[in-house]
Parts: sequence; structure tokens; C-alpha cells
Amino acid sequence: MGVSGCGKSTVGEELAKQLGVPFAEGDKLHPASNVKKMAAGTPLNDDDRWPWLDLVGADLRKGYEADGIVISCSALKKIYRERLRESCGGPLAFVYLEGSVDLLTERMGARTGHFMPLSLLQNQLATMEVPTGEPGVVTVNIDASPEEIVANALKGLASL
Repeated sequence: MGVSGCGKSTVGEELAKQLGVPFAEGDKLHPASNVKKMAAGTPLNDDDRWPWLDLVGADLRKGYEADGIVISCSALKKIYRERLRESCGGPLAFVYLEGSVDLLTERMGARTGHFMPLSLLQNQLATMEVPTGEPGVVTVNIDASPEEIVANALKGLASL
């Protein structure tokens, strides 16, 4: 979990591979209207996010019932994470990918082919409710190689 550009997809895919479970890209669950809105530089609001979070939650439940899944999802607010916890049907861990504004800006500016424009990063950062102190959360700094980030995430998850 984390804001756009933090590496959710890259880290999530490798975590899933190392854990031997499927990976699902949460961005692919957004309705077309959300993608269109974000691509135009308009931030999503809670009403836009609830149906998407319900789809993510349904996939989490299916994954939980099938012995595991890793899903990338921004999960910016505590209330969103609570909704996902309720939907899951069992224990749910979050890996919060944390990074500086400069690093996030650099990463978002360098990527191509993604609907989320750099202009929405500040809105996501303002919306983010850092999950410090919440149960089942591992915080990993993204100022490292993908391999180090995944290793740190796995180490944190093992300690939960």
C-alpha cells in the first residue's frame, strides 16, 4: 500500500512470487470512470473509491479462502484499510511503502504508460493517513533496490 509511484506493483509481484501466492493489480479493478477521472488529473473522492475498494476486498476474501494473495492497493485512509480488513474474512497484513516526496516525484516522472499523472501525487500525499500503530502493518522505506525492499517487507511480515 502507499501513494502512486511507491512501487506497489513491482514489490507486490515479487512478494507474491516469494510467498508462492497469486498477485492482483488493484489498479486494474478501478472502474473505467475512475481511470478516466484520474487520467484527466481529477482526484478521486470517497464515493469514487468505495466501489473499487469493495472489488479489492472481494479479491482479498477469495485469496484468503484460497490460502493467500498479494494485492496492490493505495489504501490511503484508515477507513479504507478497515473496510479491507472487514472484507478479507481473516488476518490481513499491509506493507506500507514509504518514501520521500522527491523520490516519489522522480519515480512517477520516469514511468510511462500509467493513467495516474504526476499532478495527483500531492493530493494522494495529502489524503494519506500513515498507518503507524495499526495492527498488521509493516512499514518499508522505498529508498533501496527492489530486492532490498522485498527482503525488508518479508522480514517485517515474518515478525507479525
